[in-house]
Amino acid sequence: MRSNYLFTSESVSEGHPDKVADQISDSIVDLFLSKDPEARIACETLTTTQLVVLAGEIRCKGVYENGAWAPGAQEEIEKTVRETVKRIGYEQSGFHWQTFRFENNLHGQSAHIAQGVDASGNKDEGAGDQGIMFGFACDETPDLMPATLYYSHKILERMAADRHSGAAPFLEPDAKSQVTLRFENGKPVAATAIVVSTQHAPGYDAGDKEAELHAYVKKVVADLLPAELLSDATEYHINPTGSFEIGGPDGDAGLTGRKIIVDTYGGASPHGGGAFSGKDPTKVDRSAAYITRYLAKNIVAAGLAARCTIQLAYAIGVSKPLSLYVDTHGTGRVGDDKIEQAIQGIEKLGGLTPRGIRTHLGLNKPIYQPTAAYGHFGRKPEGDFFPWERTDLVEDLKAALAA
Repeated sequence: MRSNYLFTSESVSEGHPDKVADQISDSIVDLFLSKDPEARIACETLTTTQLVVLAGEIRCKGVYENGAWAPGAQEEIEKTVRETVKRIGYEQSGFHWQTFRFENNLHGQSAHIAQGVDASGNKDEGAGDQGIMFGFACDETPDLMPATLYYSHKILERMAADRHSGAAPFLEPDAKSQVTLRFENGKPVAATAIVVSTQHAPGYDAGDKEAELHAYVKKVVADLLPAELLSDATEYHINPTGSFEIGGPDGDAGLTGRKIIVDTYGGASPHGGGAFSGKDPTKVDRSAAYITRYLAKNIVAAGLAARCTIQLAYAIGVSKPLSLYVDTHGTGRVGDDKIEQAIQGIEKLGGLTPRGIRTHLGLNKPIYQPTAAYGHFGRKPEGDFFPWERTDLVEDLKAALAA
């Protein structure tokens, strides 16, 4: 590993068109799981000027069975979608929660996929698809996330909070951020560049209003980044293209699953390629990515390593993972193979099967819409939400390695 380098990560706001699509898709996941904890959902969303389109496959008791919708189900879906867009804050002529055109093209799950996933006879429930999933943790921030992504998220979260509260009424929902840090001996020592592009009210692209916007963004950065990372040498690029009044789905089409690096580790870790939003937890794209983060975070929290990457692999219809790989990047206090053995020996993890993962983390619940903006990882576990961010496996890992 290099010890001295520059590294950059980006984030996008809840009003970014792709994130609008992610939040809509996860609002549908939550709606169906609230009706049926064993529901199957694969919901994709397209957003563009005054239009939202849903497509995908579902199976949900009491909502969609035997090829037919229950009375009132489609109306509840549309209401959920519009309420999601309203919460984000879109009331613009090019995209308004009350007036956009809506299409629901969801239909029944393929019987051939279902038969591979469903448990039957002596067959345990299989994975919803083949694929590889990665989890990561490092000690760069309190939440054990890469610092570049952590601060990129925090900037946009603060701006969204100020927009919703009225503290920054000139902000509109669409925004992007990017943070570049210089690392020395593997630790962040300076912010060399900060990029923030935010949709704004008319007039905030020139004169005193532009200066007000720029001053506001710099104040947000100063509030959130450690003072020792900022200096007169930090380079700021705030709305570098000039005007940004047309944004969100009116400015650019949005699709579910196009921000998978923003959703995970900002490029600091490999990614298996599968998106999360719109998928129920039988899909290992989602549930196995959550368990690998959980494992990596607990390894770092236990002091077993300063950095940890974990990979799992699955075959569709097969319950047992095909492989488990641990890499502590030369920072481990014990051998990576010993950590792999310890993980495999912890019974409460259920052999890392799809059902074992869902049972241990409690994933068959409507907990997903909050994941669909500002990252799935590095969040605070509260109640049923973000259970993969708990560090309750630390003592089990230590005990397994001491055995």
